[in-house]
Amino acid sequence: MTAAEATPELAPNPHDTAFLGHPKGLGYLAVVEGCERFSYYSMQTLLVLYMVKYLLLPEHIGGVIGLDWLRANYYTGLEGQPLASALFGDYTALVYLTPILGGVIADRWLGRRTTLILGGLIMALGHFLMAFEGSFLFALLSLVVGVGLFKGNIASQVGELYSESDLRRAMAFQIFYIAINVSVIAAPLVSGTLGEKMGWHWGFGAAGVVMVIGLLIYLGAARWLPADNRPSKQNKAERAKMQGNDWLRLTAVILLVPILAMSLLTNQEIFNAYLVWADEHFQLTFMGQTLPTSWMITIDATFSFSMLVAVALFWKWWSTKWREPDDFTKMIIGSLFSMAGGACLFMAAATQGDGKIGLFWPVMFHLLNSIAFSHILPVSLALFSRLAPKAINATVLGIYYLSFFAANKVVGTVGGWYSSMPTTTFWLLHIGAAGVGLVAFTLYKLLVAPRLLREAAPEDVALA
Repeated sequence: MTAAEATPELAPNPHDTAFLGHPKGLGYLAVVEGCERFSYYSMQTLLVLYMVKYLLLPEHIGGVIGLDWLRANYYTGLEGQPLASALFGDYTALVYLTPILGGVIADRWLGRRTTLILGGLIMALGHFLMAFEGSFLFALLSLVVGVGLFKGNIASQVGELYSESDLRRAMAFQIFYIAINVSVIAAPLVSGTLGEKMGWHWGFGAAGVVMVIGLLIYLGAARWLPADNRPSKQNKAERAKMQGNDWLRLTAVILLVPILAMSLLTNQEIFNAYLVWADEHFQLTFMGQTLPTSWMITIDATFSFSMLVAVALFWKWWSTKWREPDDFTKMIIGSLFSMAGGACLFMAAATQGDGKIGLFWPVMFHLLNSIAFSHILPVSLALFSRLAPKAINATVLGIYYLSFFAANKVVGTVGGWYSSMPTTTFWLLHIGAAGVGLVAFTLYKLLVAPRLLREAAPEDVALA
């Protein structure tokens, strides 16, 4: 008996509109993903500040098991902020590499459900291990493995709530990202404040508790979720086959990975050198009170949430009067906004003078970057979901996160240059990366998408 036969899970139903016009399962998956992203972004928000302001100080660094070996063999010559940036970059890069393995495990052996639950448990363990300085590296390793098992296996379930011809799919991923951004708003306010004001371990502990809550909700929502994909002896061989134009689809998504990575560079830097820059140079004192630096993430997430809603509504209105742009055109528009956001950071650094930086330019950056985010990430995730061959659905969603792996790996290196490079030059590099993404998206639209259109099934005509 397969997992699908053992639980009363649902096949795609175009008439299920119980949640904001979408299947009820979308609501549950959005909440579960929100809990997982709360825990993850709590870690993202606190990690660099925790290392720079506490863990990597001379009186504490010696207590971290294994870190001396890493410094001698891998992070040679790095200390302070560059070491924190490198550790953060490698951690966040690996977090987005392991979803491929998680997808393979789900597609070939355990199925999405078991793999996701296992990932959530390991993530919660990682957050609780952060309560002990000595287990810092083991905590990071647990989070890398846990996110890898969890991440692609929840996104693939969102896509499978809909048939390939269901036009609600793209909006479903907008709603999915809205849930993520609600969590990113909450994470700095709750975990960030607890960590900076009460003690770092309070913040990390809160992340672990919310992760456990998310797992409990997922377990209780089984009847509204799509059928599991755990192979049985009868269907295992059939699932392993690639058919028709599946190889073309797979090639198309692999080609998109480095393009997405370049377009994500500025957005991923927000959690690395940007926070260190904000902590040192932003005017965060108001009426005698210094606000937690981590609240800059809440500002970013609030704009991201607002722009996801605003952009979705804008294009819905646009489609009533004119033809809505295709997915690739939207990602080109997003790249232009990303460049404009990077230009705001350049202006903040160029006009600082001898005082602190006011929040006008940083706030403008977060606004423009959030518009860019709304045009690139939900659109690209829906695109990967649509293109994913059924035989390797969760694996392809894992491949999507390779773009985050590459972006964060680069951020880990580039972020370390912040301490030794003029800040204006530092942000010009990020503007250039967004420009490379703009050119690459354009070439992809002109050269790759037409070929994909000719070979694709009728329901994929909207891709190009």
